[in-house]
Amino acid sequence: AENALTPDGWRRDVAVTFEGETIAAVTPGAERQGRVVPVLLPAPTNLHSHAFQRALAGLTEARGPSGRDSFWSWRAAMYRFLDILTPEDVEAITAFAQMEMAEAGYSAVAEFHYLHHQPDGTAYAARAEMAARVAAAAAATGLGLTLLPVLYQWGGCDRRPLGPGQRRVGETPDGYAALIAAARDVVKTLPADTRLGTAPHSLRAVDETGLAAALALRASGPLHLHIAEQPAEIAEVQSHRGQRPVAWLLDTAELDAGWCLIHCTHMQPEETLALAKTGAIAGLCPITEANLGDGIFDGARFFGAGGRFGVGTDSNVEISLAGELRLLEYSQRLKTQDHAVLATSARSTGRTLWDNAAGAGAAAAARPSGQIAPGMLADLVVPATDHPDFEGRSGDAILDTWIFSGAGAGVEQLWSAGRHIVQDSAHVARAPITAAYRAVMRKLRASL
Repeated sequence: AENALTPDGWRRDVAVTFEGETIAAVTPGAERQGRVVPVLLPAPTNLHSHAFQRALAGLTEARGPSGRDSFWSWRAAMYRFLDILTPEDVEAITAFAQMEMAEAGYSAVAEFHYLHHQPDGTAYAARAEMAARVAAAAAATGLGLTLLPVLYQWGGCDRRPLGPGQRRVGETPDGYAALIAAARDVVKTLPADTRLGTAPHSLRAVDETGLAAALALRASGPLHLHIAEQPAEIAEVQSHRGQRPVAWLLDTAELDAGWCLIHCTHMQPEETLALAKTGAIAGLCPITEANLGDGIFDGARFFGAGGRFGVGTDSNVEISLAGELRLLEYSQRLKTQDHAVLATSARSTGRTLWDNAAGAGAAAAARPSGQIAPGMLADLVVPATDHPDFEGRSGDAILDTWIFSGAGAGVEQLWSAGRHIVQDSAHVARAPITAAYRAVMRKLRASL
């Protein structure tokens, strides 16, 4: 690499050698040999995805009959869509989404997987049938996978039954334990860098018993949880548990660096500061949060207090790593009316965003990556830098140009645990994966 971002900063003429899935050696100032690339970066992990929702992109942008749309009306439309998907559909959609993630610069994904059952709520003959479809997509794309089966017990804090659109996602704590056991067998069919975690959906959908069950099943894997995404959710939790969700969780659970809390959009300042001190990761999905009108994360306060954050694609309405990072910073500028909000005296805005996405994303997926260093997984990306705007630029300016200038934001090459899955700016299996996705979209068009 003519320029490489290492744990020691930017270095020139860096030779990176892998052995299988792992980086074996990193040597700055080396003679040029082997594959020569202009820029080499540690590739981030997409820390939050609902892959099947990729096929919904563009289908929920009309105003409904009530005259006012919200996250909740979008969710109702999503559940109606979910009811018509077959396992084969989900596999094809997931593979297409994962392919686009790789082409956007992500080397791996933490899949928040809650689609477990048949449309009427009955279990498939194979307990982890749908998880196996997610795994099959990962096998086809080569993208690294952290599988996060979701526990979803109730329709709300009052323990009301799940509604018609939620029958496919419902689990009891005992059923969830069986699902995790079956998912563990599924994960064994994939490469060694695959991980398994747990995901109690939210404090609205999981009661204290369910949360305890998920914690007991966690083992050494990560734990992900939606929290503080919507004002209505916060009001419901506060009404039933006597505290806002983040405050309740901080007082009830022992949060640590293995927790990833998704969205955290509506936190009080004291909650933001306290959460930052725990080491738990804030899983931010700026494009989806903007698409659904969720609100703006208090990033300046959280980052200023030492908080860690990564980014995810959530609903996959637009899969763009540069777009997520750019919107994260721009939303902070709109909120604070300042410029370069997440920059520091030592690192530019783009560098701060990239370092967090790579480091915290890897931690959220329990994935030993996020750095170009010996012993780390070879999760590496070569950004597309052939645009004239990159001429003569070096160091942090490379990242700032890639994220903020609109000068391409594509990638030329990407490796996931040493698997070279993007070559010459396209996924190596783009044609068959796209053909399968097109077939599903034609079928769904006739059903919607």
